[in-house]
Amino acid sequence: MKRRTLDLMFSLGGVAIALLLAVAGLVLQANADFANDYVGRQLAEQNITFKTLDTLTDEERKQPGLVENAGKPMTTGKQAEVYANEFIGLHLKGIAGGKTYADMGEPQSALRAQIAEAQKNGTDVTALQQQLAEVTAQRETLFKGETLRGLLLTTYGFSEFGVKAGQAALVAFLAALVMALLAAAGFVHAWRTPRTEAFAPVEAPERTPVAA
Repeated sequence: MKRRTLDLMFSLGGVAIALLLAVAGLVLQANADFANDYVGRQLAEQNITFKTLDTLTDEERKQPGLVENAGKPMTTGKQAEVYANEFIGLHLKGIAGGKTYADMGEPQSALRAQIAEAQKNGTDVTALQQQLAEVTAQRETLFKGETLRGLLLTTYGFSEFGVKAGQAALVAFLAALVMALLAAAGFVHAWRTPRTEAFAPVEAPERTPVAA
């Protein structure tokens, strides 16, 4: 096979690979842009703003994310993670001794059973009803807080897919550039190579037998 023909074949292959990588980069970048724009629009519609620095409690001031974003509107996935973990998560721990919505189901059911039993026996249930009202209010608050926290963390996760897609797009573009440069070098070499020059594979040097 002629050396020039081989150079052209490899160069054309490099161009094809570069085009494929460029297309992959464009697709990945489009996905990254969509994720970032979508997350930004959805968070902006919620109109959530971090507390200003002067209104933060001592506990909240210990959270670096709340201090860094103090007074800022929430528009990014990273901010959503900070708000979910460092603000909502912090305050959820102060409700019902750190119990979750699921944990509060047991004491709520137990109080209802006690009230039903007391009513059968004609016992005053005022104190029990007050306890039930407090537990129910705590559970409802936990439900709302955990739901919002989960939604914000889901938004953060979606935004991270966008970040990873952007990074992959950058790698694809760089790889496409390298392949394009190699292909261009191959075309230059093919142009400089005489048409009649044949490809001569490098032969391995002969081994000298070792005397026993």
